[in-house]
Amino acid sequence: MFLELSNILSRGTGATEQQQQGKLVLLIDSNTDGSFLVHHHLSASLKANRKVCFLGFAQSFSHYSSVAQKMGVSLAAAKEQGQLVFLEGLKSSLELLSAEDTAAEKSHPLQFLSFPSADMKSLYDYVQSSLLQVVGSEWKEPVLIIDDLSILLSLGLSTGHILDFIHYCRASICLRLKGDMVALVHSDDQQDEENELLVKWLHHQSSLIIQAEGLSTGYCKDIHGQVKITWREPPQTAFGSDVTELYQYKLLDKNVSFFARGTSAAVL
Repeated sequence: MFLELSNILSRGTGATEQQQQGKLVLLIDSNTDGSFLVHHHLSASLKANRKVCFLGFAQSFSHYSSVAQKMGVSLAAAKEQGQLVFLEGLKSSLELLSAEDTAAEKSHPLQFLSFPSADMKSLYDYVQSSLLQVVGSEWKEPVLIIDDLSILLSLGLSTGHILDFIHYCRASICLRLKGDMVALVHSDDQQDEENELLVKWLHHQSSLIIQAEGLSTGYCKDIHGQVKITWREPPQTAFGSDVTELYQYKLLDKNVSFFARGTSAAVL
């Protein structure tokens, strides 16, 4: 995990550990790659001894494992110990589409890819069975991490089916198990109505929104972008008041440096 980002997020809540439970964290990237936010939450959850179900549609397991290794976390060991349940979306979708066994297709977590009219119940059941094991086990509150939801739209799923999936996962994980959900979505094309509808709905339902944005001035070797962090109605504020902070960041080999706008060494 990135210590500076962890410190920023913990300062902004003003909530007790119990009050922070059961939240939906929305990660948005606009004209930049926000995957470092996904890697942060994955490594932070595993280091906190939490049970994690990771739905990886953007990259292969080896990619996530390589990045996690730099952050001091072994995904292979976490899988072997039963702490991490990893669905490799790229590999699984290819296996499903090339399968000849119809019965196997119908029991596959991603079976909706073969049946366009199908809902996402199979994936919900997969998540449920993965995280319900946390009850009475050595692991702490469960976390569902999805990278990323925009890919599901590009695979032909409707916004309605994705929203239904998120709704039922929230009810089960956040409300019943007091766990968290973390989901990444892109917001590059304002003309993509389906994607923008997804972003707006998730924004409304989330307790914490972290949006990575590219610089409007273009590439800079010392500043790679900015992050806008919004806490929705944190306990220390009046009802209906959100708290938003803006930071710029620089990606390093094994870390990310965050600083207030205008305080980078490049502009001082």
